[in-house]
Amino acid sequence: MAAADKPPRAGAQQKPRHKFNPKRDAKPQVLAEANRTVFRIASAVIVAFLVIVAVQVFW
Repeated sequence: MAAADKPPRAGAQQKPRHKFNPKRDAKPQVLAEANRTVFRIASAVIVAFLVIVAVQVFW
């Protein structure tokens, strides 16, 4: 009998699902801006790393 075939335990509690609370949670626009910022920083780090590698190869 596979482990996936076993029914869930009756006593196991599931976490309550997170609900969006506009007063407490970050707004989707703020999260999108943060994602863009992280993407720009990560891109700059990758480009800088590749420049350093290229300089080391041609040096």
